[in-house]
Amino acid sequence: MDPQALIVWLIIGAVAGWLAGLIMSGGGFGLVGDIIVGIIGAFIAGWLFPFLGVRLGGGIVGEVIAAAIGAIILLFVARLVRRA
Repeated sequence: MDPQALIVWLIIGAVAGWLAGLIMSGGGFGLVGDIIVGIIGAFIAGWLFPFLGVRLGGGIVGEVIAAAIGAIILLFVARLVRRA
């Protein structure tokens, strides 16, 4: 992976984490924590969606939506673990 692609994933992940934090209201991890979870969720979605054959359209909008879905799933699981 070239450095440009990594930077784009980080930016998309940050935006997705912010969106996921807005969607998943409640006791969260704060803005910075949600952004970090969003970046990790973007990597998860970037790996998992092509593996499952899921495609949400081309371009940056599809990537942000996929990363936001990955971040929402990761936030949900992290909040379940945090409560336990």
